[in-house]
Amino acid sequence: MKLARSDAAAWIAKPPEDRPGTLLYGEDAMRVALKRQDLVRALIGPKGDEEMRLERISPSDLTAEKGALVDAIKAQGFFPGPRAILVEDATNSHAKPILDALGEWRPGDAHIVVTARALKPASQLRKGFEGHRAAASIGIYDEPMDASEIRAALERAGLSGLDRDAEGVLRGFAATLDPGDFRQLLEKIALYKSGDETPLTEAEIALCAPASTEAETDEIVALVADGHADRIGPIMNRLWAQGAQPVALCIAAERHFRTLLSAAADPGGPGTGVGKLRPPVYGPRRDAILRQAQRWGVLRLEQAMRLLTETDLTLRSSARAPHMAVLERAFIRLAMMGGR
Repeated sequence: MKLARSDAAAWIAKPPEDRPGTLLYGEDAMRVALKRQDLVRALIGPKGDEEMRLERISPSDLTAEKGALVDAIKAQGFFPGPRAILVEDATNSHAKPILDALGEWRPGDAHIVVTARALKPASQLRKGFEGHRAAASIGIYDEPMDASEIRAALERAGLSGLDRDAEGVLRGFAATLDPGDFRQLLEKIALYKSGDETPLTEAEIALCAPASTEAETDEIVALVADGHADRIGPIMNRLWAQGAQPVALCIAAERHFRTLLSAAADPGGPGTGVGKLRPPVYGPRRDAILRQAQRWGVLRLEQAMRLLTETDLTLRSSARAPHMAVLERAFIRLAMMGGR
């Protein structure tokens, strides 16, 4: 079965008993790895690995030794308790032995956890899990954490009973940081507050927060492409204060608009063009690119690329104009162009 995001979160937090397996797939390997870690912990408990109730099988072993996965799920562990078999980085070439093992699974056998990179809907591996009445297929997309995921992360780090201001700041970080970076931030805060019973403050969060501009770089490019000219100034000021390089920001914008142009210029239309992008894009990012490519159109995207190229040349030249101001003006012009 294919699980929606809310159902997937509940499955990963508390997997139903007597279910044969779970497929986790997505373009971002770190996001998939974090979900896999949470799922395995929920399946076998915090000491399951120490008690040898987790067995790892490499994809190459599946093809080299026929029936290896079936034998593994039916093996009896030395320690009592539920067991899990982990197959990481699986591809469609490993679909048959994995799906055969799902078919041989019986109550009491080990739960099969399979991870993979992005899989198309027609993928044999994905279709096999989605068509199974008891196994789960979960897509992990590049999107901000939702409220339930944030609450679970806070509880896992032991950060409960926060005041509204501190919780609001952490929710803001959850919306901009990758889940792995956010988890590291919470662990750092928990270590900082170890033995300190006083309420967590915004200042303490700021002390532990990462000095990264990557999330805000993505945000400013998205605002430009979506035509939000009025929101560009404040973010540009923050990026400047954090030491962001104008040339790097311009290159990020050029890369994004080149992607939009490639999608919009496809003879089959933007929908077909987005499907041909390499590397492929899925989930909310695919929806955003399709929406932006359709709104901008080929003509305006070509104009945008000319403006960005001219701006890039100016930033790399010996001109004495303030580079961040030059880039901000170009971004605002682009946003106004896209908002028409």
